[in-house]
Amino acid sequence: MANTPQSKKRARQNDRRAAVNKARRSRIRTFLRKVEEAIESGDKEAAQTALRAAQPELMRGVSKGVYHKNTASRKVSRLSARVKALG
Repeated sequence: MANTPQSKKRARQNDRRAAVNKARRSRIRTFLRKVEEAIESGDKEAAQTALRAAQPELMRGVSKGVYHKNTASRKVSRLSARVKALG
């Protein structure tokens, strides 16, 4: 348990940051899920649109420290390959 004033403040800050990061991760996952659903339905146009919307969200997550750069790049790469493979 936090005892010093500084450690109490850090605990409060950590709780706030965790909530913000959780919201960001959830938002990004929603964008990714929309791409997945469009791929599953076989709608290439919708999948491309969803992917174009998801890419900046993922990269924003990288700049905010929610995701590692390589993780986001890997996700974008794999999704774009799957969208491209749609007939």
